[in-house]
Amino acid sequence: MHPTLRTVLQYLFFLGLGLFFVWLTIKDINQQQWTAIKYAVANARHWVAVPVVAMLLISHYSRAMRWKILMEPLGYKPSNFNTFAAVMIGYLVNAGVPRLGEVVKCTLLARYEKVRADKLVGTIVVERAVDVVCLLIIFVLALLFEGHLIGDYVANLFANFFRNRSGDFSFTKIGIVLVIVIGGIALASFVLRRFGHIDAVGKIKNILTGIANGLNSIRLVKQKGLFLFHTVLIWAMYLASTTVGIYALRETAHLGIGSGLTTLGIGSIAMIITPGGIGAYPFLVEKLMELYGVARETGIALGWLLWVAQTVIIILGGLLCFALLTFFNKRERLAQPENIEQ
Repeated sequence: MHPTLRTVLQYLFFLGLGLFFVWLTIKDINQQQWTAIKYAVANARHWVAVPVVAMLLISHYSRAMRWKILMEPLGYKPSNFNTFAAVMIGYLVNAGVPRLGEVVKCTLLARYEKVRADKLVGTIVVERAVDVVCLLIIFVLALLFEGHLIGDYVANLFANFFRNRSGDFSFTKIGIVLVIVIGGIALASFVLRRFGHIDAVGKIKNILTGIANGLNSIRLVKQKGLFLFHTVLIWAMYLASTTVGIYALRETAHLGIGSGLTTLGIGSIAMIITPGGIGAYPFLVEKLMELYGVARETGIALGWLLWVAQTVIIILGGLLCFALLTFFNKRERLAQPENIEQ
């Protein structure tokens, strides 16, 4: 299949998946629930938008600075503005076409700085590997803080699945599942080793290898302490902005940081499932809020508010950076000594 056609089909598939989640979210909402949703939004603490915007911008800027640290071993020292602008524009592109944003931000930075786009690919792999680890930590923390909620829910699912018709635990089902899990791991390991030359299998193998290599290459980073600081700051701002966003609705203000952890974890998965989390983010947040005993209409309102806040910042920030990028670099070139002498 032609690469362009494959990209278009992938985009249409994930966009369609996002729209499907939108439909799932709104299909059963009656007039009374619509009224409740409007009421929740209208009576929200709207001033909360200010700290949420500030925290998200700090996280994006910190991500740009962390990326800059990863470039140092390559001998590159791009300007803070160009690095930040490239990150924001990358986010903007990713909201429309997943993964294309990574290519665009490397290409943009190479255009305005003395760097090679192909050399920056390794830094992207390192970033993604670190983010995977951070997301796993978020899920672990969510289980520690909200285990009484998530644990009971998961336990009930497993208990119902492993019971037989009489209500007793079925050791046959347990045995079958163990065999399937062990067999699946063994089969996956065999396929990756034996059929790595096949395109689809090779891509999966490359992703896993890339994550491992990315984590291993962190030892080459010169400013490890600063790299760790920005990594913690990025995810701390994600968590804080999500928690404060939950506080915006009076009906969910009591939930606290534990709900912020679970929402951040679920929201991050939603961002992977569909372009920019469209549809999937509000849908999963709504389902999560049900575990907290929050009314469905409130969960829907919260999911859409959190998603819209993040998306608007990416769109406006990305467009503004795109508009200022040429102006900023033109001014910098004119300010150089050789240009002043002329």
